[in-house]
Amino acid sequence: MLFLDELREVIEDRRKNPRVGSYTSQLFASGEDEIYKKIGEEAIEVILAGKGQGNRRIVEEVSDLLYHLLVMLTLKGISLGEIEAELRRRHGG
Repeated sequence: MLFLDELREVIEDRRKNPRVGSYTSQLFASGEDEIYKKIGEEAIEVILAGKGQGNRRIVEEVSDLLYHLLVMLTLKGISLGEIEAELRRRHGG
């Protein structure tokens, strides 16, 4: 199992079983609009990092963006397998 799959499972667990002090649980409780807002913020931070903040910063910001995208996918009931299948389809495989 890839770590992204493991992380997706943890996110799903936080959605179904909220925990006090969990950032993920707080995101779900704050609602869909807050999740989208965070994705937008993180996407901008990825762009800024790419424009000259160095590779380490890019890795950090892409990690934040991927995490928030996983939260949205979990909210919408979309699996990583569906994303992978679409990427494979686009690649011709």
